[in-house]
Amino acid sequence: QLQLVESGGDLVQPGGSLRLSCAASGFTLDYYAVGWFRQAPGKEREGVSCISNNGGSTKYADSVKGRFTISRDNAKNTVYLQMNSLKPEDTAVYYCAADRYYYCSGLIDYWGQGTQVTVSS
Repeated sequence: QLQLVESGGDLVQPGGSLRLSCAASGFTLDYYAVGWFRQAPGKEREGVSCISNNGGSTKYADSVKGRFTISRDNAKNTVYLQMNSLKPEDTAVYYCAADRYYYCSGLIDYWGQGTQVTVSS
């Protein structure tokens, strides 16, 4: 069974940090770009970051540039999102997704189930 499983979501104070993980099972992530998306209550899902299959290219939403870092370890079949200087507006369910291609096209073939990130004092 093809799966993406996110982990690492938690309740954190403003200014804090979290690292999200996205682990694939049933297929290898080597061939795919992987993106992180988020959806806050009452809002549409938005793209946060994306990384190409070999890690050579990354993209970030303007709202997270300089605070979030995406990375991947293909040997572990896992993609990470390091989130620093978290703000209350970062509160959302975070999803990882495997792109259809090796580069970040935005066309998604597989979605994870999501992990909750809450930033609050």
